[in-house]
Amino acid sequence: MGFAITIDGLMDALGEERFLALGGLLIGALFGAFAQRSGFCLRASTLEVAHGRLGERLAVWLLAFSTALIATQGLILLGLFDTGAVRQLNNPGSLSGAVIGGLMFGCGMTLTRACASRMLVLAATGNLRALLSGLVFAVMAQAALRGVLSPTREAINGWWTVSSAQRDLLAVAGVGHDGALLFALVWLAAGAVIARRNRLSGWFWLGAVGVGLTVAAAWWFTWRSAAAAFDPAPIHSLSFTAPSADFLMLVLSPPGARWGFDTGLIPGVALGAFLAGLAGGGLKLEGFNDGSTMRRHIIGGCLMGFGSVLAGGCAIGAGVSGASIFVLTAWLVLWSMWIGAVLTDRVIDRPARVRSVPAPATPPVAAQ
Repeated sequence: MGFAITIDGLMDALGEERFLALGGLLIGALFGAFAQRSGFCLRASTLEVAHGRLGERLAVWLLAFSTALIATQGLILLGLFDTGAVRQLNNPGSLSGAVIGGLMFGCGMTLTRACASRMLVLAATGNLRALLSGLVFAVMAQAALRGVLSPTREAINGWWTVSSAQRDLLAVAGVGHDGALLFALVWLAAGAVIARRNRLSGWFWLGAVGVGLTVAAAWWFTWRSAAAAFDPAPIHSLSFTAPSADFLMLVLSPPGARWGFDTGLIPGVALGAFLAGLAGGGLKLEGFNDGSTMRRHIIGGCLMGFGSVLAGGCAIGAGVSGASIFVLTAWLVLWSMWIGAVLTDRVIDRPARVRSVPAPATPPVAAQ
């Protein structure tokens, strides 16, 4: 009761908008710091598997993913979070958007060499390639959300839709939250085994688990804030598609725009990643080597921006946040991202790697 009064008191003192933005800033800063220290990235883990390795990047992703599922389902079982008002489970979804958008995003993150959240983390620590890709990503996301590309996005989303009831994977499968928790524990065990085999350091363990906990923390914070707020507030967890587009417009538009959780999220992640990089010696200014690399990142950013809006979320928004409450379309997006990333690596990057390997020297012919 005392904690609930504290939340209500803070909301009254700061105002609902600033309170939500402050929560986004703090949770985002934690995510940025944990993601920077652990190297959390869907693209890196996907390509490790594609190259036949069960390495440290996969271990980090599995630990973060399973922790998000466990913590979120634990909150639900404890009565500290309710999915009843979550948009993904109360609105129709698009299977066509999930598949096509997921494939586009997977292709794009291979071209940019980072998923959406990783781009923001890298940009905050001095990577100019990630900064450019992130700006292109935000512009394309805005165009797909409310701009010139929105009719195309809406048309593709309308090709194959499902009802809100069909999006609840736990209800469709007849498995309750206990079963979901057990499922997540299996993935946690798999991540722990791979982490131990790769002798993952404590910082990687802490960072990976921390990333997963911030996803659950965002679910709880927005849910609790919505219950206390006078004006309707959306209940959601971490995502980088709409927040990136909205933050870009906030910077470019005149003052006076409405604030919310997402307003603080993007600068919070950048701040957390910068401070973690500063503390760990991870700040490094990096640019483009040539024009072809720049073109690759621009194309990748375009594919990720449009694809993530089409899919209803990025690698975090759909692949972890949506998956943590077992939204059917989110799981479909996640698998499509994996497939798109692997196919792009094999078609575009693998031939380049083969060409770059020097041919073995020809042994001298013995004299007859």
